[in-house]
Amino acid sequence: MGKALVVYTTRKGSTRKIAELIAEGIRLDGGEAEVRNVTEIKKDEDLAGYDGYVFGSATYHGEMMQGMKTMLFLSEKAGLNGKVGGSFGAFGWSGEAPGRIFDTMKHILEMNMIGGPLKLKSAALGGGTKMAQDYGKEIGKKLGAAK
Repeated sequence: MGKALVVYTTRKGSTRKIAELIAEGIRLDGGEAEVRNVTEIKKDEDLAGYDGYVFGSATYHGEMMQGMKTMLFLSEKAGLNGKVGGSFGAFGWSGEAPGRIFDTMKHILEMNMIGGPLKLKSAALGGGTKMAQDYGKEIGKKLGAAK
């Protein structure tokens, strides 16, 4: 089974919780998952050694947070093309960040993306916990199929 890196940036902790639930879903499907804050990714080598990547950011003023933007530029040097990918994020009003991350991963990084981004106001609202775990399971299934 494959190994995924789940990287998040958060303002109030909601996106971190979603990241942890996605990783849990990957593990429930038999894969390995490591969760890291974007501040821990300092060079492209920090992204090496994984079969899949799931990147997430809160939406703040209609944008992804700056740390995620910086990491996405860094990831262009990491050779992620063809790797399994997904994106997620928490939001209060508009929720653009997960879609922008998804599009960057798909079109710029040329990754093998799952169906679409996961957008949640909170993991605690409206079935968010199950949705995040199911998203992780979908990543896990694609990791298994990619092997």
